[in-house]
Amino acid sequence: MAVCYSVSAIAIVSTFVTIFSLSLFLNSKNKIFNKDVSLLGTNGCDIYKGSWIFDDSYPLYNSSTCPFIEESWDCQKNGRPDEEYLKYRWQPYGCNLPRFNGTEFLLKYKGKRIMFVGDSLGQNQWHSLACMIHASQPQAKYIMDKIGRHYTFSLPDYNIWLLFLGNPLIVDIITEKGSRVLKIDSISSENVWKEMDVLVFNTWHWWNRTGINKQTWNSIQDGNTTYKDMNRLELYKKAINTWAKWADSNLNSTKTSVFFQGVSPDHEKCEGKTRPLQSPGSLFPGEIELENVLKTMSKLYVRLINITRLSQYRADGHQSIYSYKMDCLHWCLPGVPDAWNQLLYHHLIS
Repeated sequence: MAVCYSVSAIAIVSTFVTIFSLSLFLNSKNKIFNKDVSLLGTNGCDIYKGSWIFDDSYPLYNSSTCPFIEESWDCQKNGRPDEEYLKYRWQPYGCNLPRFNGTEFLLKYKGKRIMFVGDSLGQNQWHSLACMIHASQPQAKYIMDKIGRHYTFSLPDYNIWLLFLGNPLIVDIITEKGSRVLKIDSISSENVWKEMDVLVFNTWHWWNRTGINKQTWNSIQDGNTTYKDMNRLELYKKAINTWAKWADSNLNSTKTSVFFQGVSPDHEKCEGKTRPLQSPGSLFPGEIELENVLKTMSKLYVRLINITRLSQYRADGHQSIYSYKMDCLHWCLPGVPDAWNQLLYHHLIS
């Protein structure tokens, strides 16, 4: 019995030592891991709170070396004389964002499909990311294609697809008897969305369009009820809720990473602005409603790319007169959308 007791005691002590050692090892690994994550903007650091700082190593690419950049985005080519707006980098308080590494991005998302869905601000961001990726592998063969509102940028060597689907309202508009009907409770793009590995949605500015030449619908249908019009913020909220219910029921966070881009702000006066503003101004009601709706989702994990406040500082980043028309809504490239993509990149690699 004494021998058995001795062997059992040794076994117990040995097990204890092993567990203790393993605990120390895991604890040290956790400390290292937490330190790294802290640098990437989690553990109490809000990456959306910070300031724009001048960084002479920016921009991340040159518009003249991005062969497929839209002419309207290229403010330098369109005669903009100043370049300081190209040199600002978003710096969170208390932590650092990783600098975009296109090679790392391509290796991590090799064989994947990434789709942006929304309006021309989503296209602005999609084009920015395509230029950022191309700048990291300028010799790589690429395919750029456009069919209607569907844009495709792909690199065959990596079998990676970067897609943009123009769908400014997210929900459906159909034509019935020559009249455009906004079906506020209907989404028909679901089969395309389900095939994606990463989805980035955005919508807002088209909801405020009024008048015969700007409004994209003639009537609104909500279930069996038809309206001529209604409060636009309420209408926008209904559409976001339709999307949230569909996404909650049809998308799986283990298969698809889902993001919603916050409202990209416009500025009443942007001509002649060359530096970031000192104050971001008031909150956008659309952004508040979006955040409230996303909080109601219980099944799908959706990350908000909270670009609104940080972009409100950048009246200097708009196309202004260096486009087809005076434009204080869309952004020059390189420029502010590159920062949006650095935030997206942070979420995708961390």
